[in-house]
Amino acid sequence: MRILYFDCGMGAAGDMLSAALLDTLDEPQSFVRDFNALGIPDVSLTLEETETAGIRGLRLHVRVKGHEEGPGRPEHVSRVCGHEHRGFEAVMELINGLPLSAAARENARAVYRAIAEAEARVHNRPLSEVHFHELGSLDAVADIVAFCLLIEKLAPDAVYASPVHVGSGCVRCAHGVLPVPAPATAELLRGIPSYGGEITGELCTPTGAALLRHFVKSFGPQPLMSPDAVGYGVGSKVFPRANCVRALLGESGASEETVDEISCNLDDMTGEAIGFAMETLLENGALDVFTVPIGMKKSRPGVKFCCLCRPVDTERLSALMLRHTTSLGVRIAPLRRITLDRGFGAAQTPYGPVRVKTAGGVSKPEYDDLAKIAKAHGLTLAEAAALLKEPSL
Repeated sequence: MRILYFDCGMGAAGDMLSAALLDTLDEPQSFVRDFNALGIPDVSLTLEETETAGIRGLRLHVRVKGHEEGPGRPEHVSRVCGHEHRGFEAVMELINGLPLSAAARENARAVYRAIAEAEARVHNRPLSEVHFHELGSLDAVADIVAFCLLIEKLAPDAVYASPVHVGSGCVRCAHGVLPVPAPATAELLRGIPSYGGEITGELCTPTGAALLRHFVKSFGPQPLMSPDAVGYGVGSKVFPRANCVRALLGESGASEETVDEISCNLDDMTGEAIGFAMETLLENGALDVFTVPIGMKKSRPGVKFCCLCRPVDTERLSALMLRHTTSLGVRIAPLRRITLDRGFGAAQTPYGPVRVKTAGGVSKPEYDDLAKIAKAHGLTLAEAAALLKEPSL
């Protein structure tokens, strides 16, 4: 499996993320020429090879009408000043008019919408009333479209990232002095692991946060992989540490993700009721449901009822667990999960096909299919399995 991993130990900005991906290409300047031919009004990209704390990398410059945003590259309405502004729908029309693939266009629209919705929540305004400074909006569109095109070009099967360093202190903007992360960035980082630190300044921008939120499958340590390309996207600010985003692109024989374990202790439910609760959770998207025998207070035997799920399903499945068990509360703990890449095929038998799952070079027939054949033809499960020929994958 082809995976992409972002090291966001110095935050994430749109230009830095795109520059890191460009640095993994053999001919990054060719991409820049193709991008400039898209025809985004008054926008041009240039690429510069530079260093940060002695580390070589690429810096992406986005110029609008010949001007480049300064350090911090203000991208949205709450942090820029100026006279020319454009509304959310105007930005959507601009993206719609670009010669992009359907996938790149939809990704770019989704990322910009996330920024606009964050701004709308922060300023307590409907989306239709959110207006962006012209230079800032075009700057962000360029960063977003470039990143979406690069993801399409590199075509990773999954994108992962480290927890995001947001910096610390305050940032000065059109509305005054605000805490880091800026309000829109904080909105976009909801549910994403992030942290502050000894670096004073704004390290993560709304565009960077929105791109990570849209594309990254899970956040955590670097997964098991064999990188064949490493890219460094350098920022414009100078810090005591190397100011860059690092991108690692390579192959992995396993997938790593973060899952949640929802659990509770039960000592007053019948086996039938527990079984029904397990079936209900599995039917509603749980990755796994199981019980563990435990000893409870007052020496009563009981079971620990556990459900594994993706974080996006945690709240919904917690509510189902509380509804279908007698527990008054559940515990939630994040877990790292590493899984082998899986394939599915079919093996032929004299009595029809049997589904086969393969992982790590090992094949295993589906129990339900074998059981159906065994029951229908008076065979044992082992005799049914012996009928399998080589699977067709």
